[in-house]
Amino acid sequence: MGGVIGEILPLALGVAISPIPIIAAILMLLSPKAKATSVGFLIGWIAGIIVASVAFTLLSAVLPENDPDASNPVQGTIKLVLGLLLILLAARQWRGRPHGQAPELPKWMSAIDTLTPVKGAGLGFLLSALNPKNLIMAAGAGIAIGGSNLGNGQIVVVIAVFTVIAACTVAVPVIAYLAAADRMAQPLETLREWLVRENAVVMAVLLLVIGVVMIGKGIGSF
Repeated sequence: MGGVIGEILPLALGVAISPIPIIAAILMLLSPKAKATSVGFLIGWIAGIIVASVAFTLLSAVLPENDPDASNPVQGTIKLVLGLLLILLAARQWRGRPHGQAPELPKWMSAIDTLTPVKGAGLGFLLSALNPKNLIMAAGAGIAIGGSNLGNGQIVVVIAVFTVIAACTVAVPVIAYLAAADRMAQPLETLREWLVRENAVVMAVLLLVIGVVMIGKGIGSF
């Protein structure tokens, strides 16, 4: 089980370091309905991660059974494809980085102040479960978990570890705000400004590194 956890850690980190959802959570924490909306968003974010990781773990069951002493060309090919997709996403992020001007945020962020807790939960689910980058990460994790020959209890533990790490960057500011709202407003605003400014660069570097790691694991499967 330890080996599988080690394999999914970079993928969980790839989901966790997602500036746009973190910015969205911070904007909710700075809105009039901060507590209810941000908690709803966090619940939706966690639910999306669980659904995506479980779905790909179940789908990996259709792959040929993993033999640790033999090559696994099917899994290797899938990992190579996922790695290449991550590198393409990294190149897209790098080309789209702002040059001197203020970065533009998605237009839907302007309506965050009006979100209800239910809509916040729906937004969190969409950003975690249907984001292309997160789907690639969840697919890689699902292949690693489903092809590991672990027992059901161990699979639950590994998915839980993946979820905790992947959700931590949204969970930490929400929990910190709930615990000390008065002291967190200025640090959250500072963090938001930095994430807005460095979003493209952070994502490009992260996707490139994980993409290269995924390709390496894919080559090692042959």
